[in-house]
Amino acid sequence: MNASRDLFQRKSLSQREGFLSAGAFAREVSLWISSAAIVLVLAVSGCSKATPAGPAGDSSAAVKLPGLAYWNDRQDAGPWSIHIVKIDRSQTGLAYRSTLAKNMIFGLDTLSHQLRTIPEGFGTPVAAINGDFYVVDSNPYQGDPRGLQIMEGELASSPGDQVVFWWGADSQPHIGRVDSKATVTLPDGTALPFRVNEERGPNEVILYTPRLGPSTRTAGGKEFVLTREGDSAWLPLAPSTSYTVRVTEVRGAGDTSLKGDRMVLSAGARVTAFSGIAVGSVLKLSTSLQPEMTGVRTAIGGGNIMVHNGKLDEFKIPSTGAYKYRSVVERHPRSAIGFNATHLFLVQVDGRQPDLSMGMTLRELGKYMLELGCQEAMNFDGGGSATLWVDGKVVNSPCNGGERVIGNALVVVRKPASVLPPK
Repeated sequence: MNASRDLFQRKSLSQREGFLSAGAFAREVSLWISSAAIVLVLAVSGCSKATPAGPAGDSSAAVKLPGLAYWNDRQDAGPWSIHIVKIDRSQTGLAYRSTLAKNMIFGLDTLSHQLRTIPEGFGTPVAAINGDFYVVDSNPYQGDPRGLQIMEGELASSPGDQVVFWWGADSQPHIGRVDSKATVTLPDGTALPFRVNEERGPNEVILYTPRLGPSTRTAGGKEFVLTREGDSAWLPLAPSTSYTVRVTEVRGAGDTSLKGDRMVLSAGARVTAFSGIAVGSVLKLSTSLQPEMTGVRTAIGGGNIMVHNGKLDEFKIPSTGAYKYRSVVERHPRSAIGFNATHLFLVQVDGRQPDLSMGMTLRELGKYMLELGCQEAMNFDGGGSATLWVDGKVVNSPCNGGERVIGNALVVVRKPASVLPPK
C-alpha cells in the first residue's frame, strides 16, 4: 500500500497548496481509491511490480510548464518536505542567469525582488533558487558572495575555496572547482595576484569595478584609478581576458569612487610593490581562471560537490570545528543543483520545522540527488537562505517564516521570442 499512500499524500499536499480545484481533488481521491484497489489485488496475487511514486518521477507535478516541471515530495522519514524543479536540457528556449541583490555586490535582497532586476530583454523568469554563501554580518561588504559569480558574461566576484556551477560556452552545465589566476603586471615585470570586488586585507591586492557599488569601501592602503589604454578590452570586466590600463589618479585615503567608466586597483598597507607606480603608469591585468572561462555567461558559487560521475562524493571535513564544515553533518534546510545527460534539477529541502520537515545532512541530500538520477550535484547556501521560486511565487516553506534577504541567485528564464533559433 506504500505506493497508493504516497500518491495520496502528495496529491493532498498539492490540493492544500492550491494547485488543484475542489473538483480536481475529488477526482484525485477517486483515482487514489482505484490505485489502492489495484495495489491490493497485485499484492494478494504475489506478483506486485508497482513502482512507488519516487523522487525520479514527476507524476505528482504540481506545476508543468514547457520544458519544466515542479513537484513537492513529502516523506514520513525525517519528516522531509522536498521541492524539485526538473528541467529538460533539450529545451533551447530556456536559459540560466545569475542575479545580485540590487545588482551590486554590496547589499542583500530577497530572491523575489532579485528577479525584478533581470532586464526584460534577457527573458522571463520561470524558476529560481538561492545561490552562494555570502557575507552576512553588517559590514562594508555585506552581501559579498563567497565564491565566483559571472552574470551576463561579467566577472562580478572571484572564486572562493568551494565549488562552482557554470553554464559553459559549450552550452553544457558544469560543476567543479575554479581557481583564480588573475594577475596585475607592473612596468618592471613584477606580477602580483589580485581578486575582484572582495574585502581587502593588508597583504592583498583587489580590483574594484562599478559592480561593487558606489565606492571601494576601503580604509587606508593605496588605490590607483584606472582607465582604458588604447583599444584594450574594458568594462564590463570579463573572465579569462587581458587588459591594458593606465593610472590616472593615486589615492592614499581609501574609499575611492567607482562612479563612471573606471576601475580601481587597491593595494593593502603591507603591499610594497606599488611604491613606484604613479599617474601615467601603464599596467597589464589578466582575469585568468582555472579552468578558463572565455565566453561563459553564467557562473555562481556554492558549497560542496555531493555527487560526481554518478557516485556519492565523500566529504573530507577538517578538524577546525568551523561551522561551515560542522554543518555538513547536521540537518538543515538545503538548496542544491544537479544534472544528468537529459535533465537539470533544482532541489530545495525545508528544515527546522519538526511538523513539516527536519532538513537534511549533505550526505542525505546527495543520496536524494542520486535517486533523482543526477550524475553531478552540488549544494548552495542553506538554512534561512534556502528558497525556491516557481512560476511567480515562492513554493517552499522558509524556516524563518518568510523570505530571507540573500546575496545572489540562479534563475531559469524563458528566452524572448526574438532570440530563439528559427524552427
